[in-house]
Amino acid sequence: MSRKRHAGSDAAEPGLSVRTLALTYPSGFHQPPHSHDWPQLVYAASGVLTVTTAAGAWVVPPQRAVWVPADTRHQLDTTGETALRTLYLHPRVAPALAAGCAVVHITPLVRELVLHIVAAGPLEFDRPEHTHLLAVLIDQLKTLDQAPLSVPLPRDPRARRVAERVLARASQADTLDELAAGSGASARTLERLFRAETGLPFGRWRQQARLLGALRLLGEGLAVTAVAARVGYRSPSAFVAMFTRALGRSPGRYFDAPVVRSPARSHHTRA
Repeated sequence: MSRKRHAGSDAAEPGLSVRTLALTYPSGFHQPPHSHDWPQLVYAASGVLTVTTAAGAWVVPPQRAVWVPADTRHQLDTTGETALRTLYLHPRVAPALAAGCAVVHITPLVRELVLHIVAAGPLEFDRPEHTHLLAVLIDQLKTLDQAPLSVPLPRDPRARRVAERVLARASQADTLDELAAGSGASARTLERLFRAETGLPFGRWRQQARLLGALRLLGEGLAVTAVAARVGYRSPSAFVAMFTRALGRSPGRYFDAPVVRSPARSHHTRA
């Protein structure tokens, strides 16, 4: 893992309005659950980041970002070498982008703002040029659209076991009756729990889980036909149709995006 210079914490540097972090994780990196006292915008310049909380999982492809509210306990997992550029916003100035975590589409302007701020270092409340830059950033963050790149997780331990089994074995086509074996609940109870706790019937929930699994596999560089098989589709064309319908772009072109520059100089805090 590559890491830049530490920028301190809000306790150590109370005059900061934005703290920054730039680091690159290797593929397969796992950071255990943790939280921050400032909300953060985590931009994935490359690679695929998965953020998991008690409420669900969010997959962040390249050129997107995830909003993580303050004090949200979350873990990080990477697919492919993942370059992250993170802004921690002082709670007094941070916009309420979402009640919980959310993946957002990054506009070219916001991308350049994030990269510029990370390269320049933390922003300070008492510097006019920083105040002006922060105002532009906040205004632009409020315009970002959310991306449907999350899957809610049930709270009930029986349904949670089934959900984790599906997430770990996306290629399996087990019926809900088969998945219920050993879960401590019947298929009928599990269907009720998934509807009540995730807002989705189990079939739609599993399709969304497979979609996010496909994004991670595509991030590893696997061919579309291989990804289709790995997430349980016998027909690559059916997989392509599902993916395109859900995300508006075919899996073969989803990661097409301009290469962004790495900041020449960065100031950091703990991820």
